Amino acid sequence: MSATPSPAPEEEIDDDGPSACVMAFNANDPSGGGGTSADLSAIASVGAHALPVVTGVYARDTSEIVDHFPLDDEAVTEQARVILEDVPAQVFKVGFVGTPENLSAIAELASDYADVPLVAYMPDLSWWQDDQIDLYQDACTELLLPQTTVLVGNHSTLARWLLPDWSSDKSPSARDIAIAANAFGVPYTLVTGIPLPDQFIDNVLASPTAVLCSEKFERFEAVFTGAGDTLSAALAALIASGTELTEAVTEALSYLDRCLESGFRPGMGQVIPDRLFWAHPESDDEDTPDDVDFDLPPHATRH
Repeated sequence: MSATPSPAPEEEIDDDGPSACVMAFNANDPSGGGGTSADLSAIASVGAHALPVVTGVYARDTSEIVDHFPLDDEAVTEQARVILEDVPAQVFKVGFVGTPENLSAIAELASDYADVPLVAYMPDLSWWQDDQIDLYQDACTELLLPQTTVLVGNHSTLARWLLPDWSSDKSPSARDIAIAANAFGVPYTLVTGIPLPDQFIDNVLASPTAVLCSEKFERFEAVFTGAGDTLSAALAALIASGTELTEAVTEALSYLDRCLESGFRPGMGQVIPDRLFWAHPESDDEDTPDDVDFDLPPHATRH
């Protein structure tokens, strides 16, 4: 009789989980409002799997960014390349990555995976020093935009960056911004927060030649943190899942609107989008029995 055991039958693999993966480059935000926190929850919420590559860390609360500490480009590259040897990404999503060196590393990686779409989000950097903003945005136009499929950003942020010499009394249109982005190689630009009369804002996906879709929403009175990361991460996840671009933009904007509508203020500062609004029970009436108390006194947990 052979002493060698028979091979065990292969275990059943559950294929019902997310099939699309998004590699998200971003800084960690300890407030949970934006950065990697926003990427993880938004990508998962719309049905994809996040491959988060941390590029640095913010020191911040819900009111303001105090500082940012970038990782070096070697650490960023190694994180990304190791996991990409194992797990294929359907889309790259790039948020704020801290330094021109990190932008260069990500651009080089993206060029090695040229068939993978890249969604780039440019946040408001007014918390930073002017010389650092200029260096970062110059590197972005030179290195990252040529690799970018969809650029996402607020109207005022993109206009100041891409059209610094705009002299017309009329504010630049989404197509004007898309034309400026296309000069660096970007085929599609999603411009958000375009002011409209009667407390509405417009959000427009444009190419250099046409407006492809637009969605109008009523302006919220609250000030939010993390809205742009939420939108761009959701858009990246929808594209990764195979959704056509204009439909993905429409769905991502609708998702963001619901996140903002359900937003909450965990601290004393800005409101955070509730990216898991759909997961909350509709009513508190599906309750635990009255005689069950789950409260624990502070520091009383025992293992």
